[in-house]
Amino acid sequence: MTQNFAAIILGGTGQVGGAAVAELLALPECREVVMVTRKPIAARPRVRNLVLDTGHAGFAERTAVLAREVLSQGPVSAVSCVGVGSGSIRWSEEELKQLELGVVGGFARGCHDAGIAQFCLLSAVGSTAQSRFRYVRVMGMKEDTVRKVGFTRLAIFRPGIIVGNAHTPVWVSWLGRLVPGRFGNIDQQILGRSIAAEIALHSSEAGEVIRENAAMKKLAAQSTPLSA
Repeated sequence: MTQNFAAIILGGTGQVGGAAVAELLALPECREVVMVTRKPIAARPRVRNLVLDTGHAGFAERTAVLAREVLSQGPVSAVSCVGVGSGSIRWSEEELKQLELGVVGGFARGCHDAGIAQFCLLSAVGSTAQSRFRYVRVMGMKEDTVRKVGFTRLAIFRPGIIVGNAHTPVWVSWLGRLVPGRFGNIDQQILGRSIAAEIALHSSEAGEVIRENAAMKKLAAQSTPLSA
């Protein structure tokens, strides 16, 4: 397990991002979580907040400055848990691209330019840029955008139906029990824990890995539970 690492995260105030932050802080090896947000957040132990305008033309460069400073203290991994959840239905495809490709892409480029080798990306099951479905198509485009940045280690998380998420209706969670495999349910805390475990256990590895429900559950089981 990597000793004394830090994580810089975009989207850490969201549902999945919040779970990932909690699980990272549950690991004694994590020295710090740096949360990049558009608005200030409440102070927490071992959490540093940097407020950046994600729509600014220099967002990637400002991210790089931050990442270099964090890297000066030791190993750092980057995480993007950006997503709009059920609200995506009200967004146009261009608005989705501006967030998922523009903002996430800028964050990824800044982290890579600073020297961060490992990037964890929250996507969605079935994502491909060739999909007929808008949301899945944009998620696939986001994956391709980050893939082209060239991280040494890229871990893509493609959950099915996220249980415990405020954006997931109860009836959808119930339906997810009947759906097997990658399209079925995965608990939000397990998803967050798998992201933390990827950083703690695999930051020194190279290559791309795509983790769907079964793989995320297996990986999460290897990490220290939040309640431990």
